[in-house]
Amino acid sequence: MTHNEIDQLVKGFIIDAAQSAANPRVQQIVLRLVSDLFKAIEDLDLSASEVWKGLEFLQEAGGRMELGLIAPGIGLDRFLDIRFDEAEAKLGITGGTPRTIEGPLYVAGAPVAKGFARLDDGTESEQGKVLFMQGTVYGADGKPLPNSQVEVWHANLLGNYSFFDKSQSDFNLRRTIITDDNGRYQFQSIVPKGYGCPPNGSTAKLLGLLGRHGQRPAHIHFFVSAAGHRKLTTQINIDGDEYLWDDFAFASREGLVPPVVEVSDPAELAKHGVSKPFASIDFDFHLNAEVAAAPTTEVERRRAQA
Repeated sequence: MTHNEIDQLVKGFIIDAAQSAANPRVQQIVLRLVSDLFKAIEDLDLSASEVWKGLEFLQEAGGRMELGLIAPGIGLDRFLDIRFDEAEAKLGITGGTPRTIEGPLYVAGAPVAKGFARLDDGTESEQGKVLFMQGTVYGADGKPLPNSQVEVWHANLLGNYSFFDKSQSDFNLRRTIITDDNGRYQFQSIVPKGYGCPPNGSTAKLLGLLGRHGQRPAHIHFFVSAAGHRKLTTQINIDGDEYLWDDFAFASREGLVPPVVEVSDPAELAKHGVSKPFASIDFDFHLNAEVAAAPTTEVERRRAQA
């Protein structure tokens, strides 16, 4: 069939077959996606077996709750970030901390602390490297933002996240920090490890067929928000990780790899209340002012909530 014939066929299925008032936006989206799908089947000469295997794969991936991993793995999350960046640039919104993908493992409702929080529950302190990370949240005018909100979450030494990993305590390695009067935040935790997709899961299967691995570098997630400013969704990567610039999720970006400093001075150890050398990361967040014409940075998606 020609593409024009396919367009007419799909119009009959989606538009002409409607027997009651349709949602115009949903109708528009389904019409386009089904038309593109049919054209791909025709252009690639997909067999019926290949089409059904594809549907079975999606069904299996949904059952495994892995669509949130497949999306970044095929670059969908990064593409959405690129579109955000382009839309903001057209409106002159520039200069803030780079955004990068949220990932599928955020959990709402983490405990709230003012200025400082300890993220870890202490169970991995001995085998892991203690981490102190600190910085300032700045507004669009370059001034610190007191009472801004820094939500932070990351994996443990096995690359697993609390809530999804039931062996961890509630909200382990997750906190919401309200910046102090100087716009400062700080937290104590452990240096996280990177993780790989479930080895026998749908994402690993797809990536393997594409000749790719499913590894992520060690990283720490953030939502940063303040009144009058655009919410920032970002991550920082742990410098030196072997997958630093080879992230299956395409989330690594320049400007999001701060130096990791080893601190061993006895006075600093005493000041921080630890007995062995620790890692320290300084990182400031720079938010952009909200602009009415810009696409909202509050992304509506289903998220876990403890």
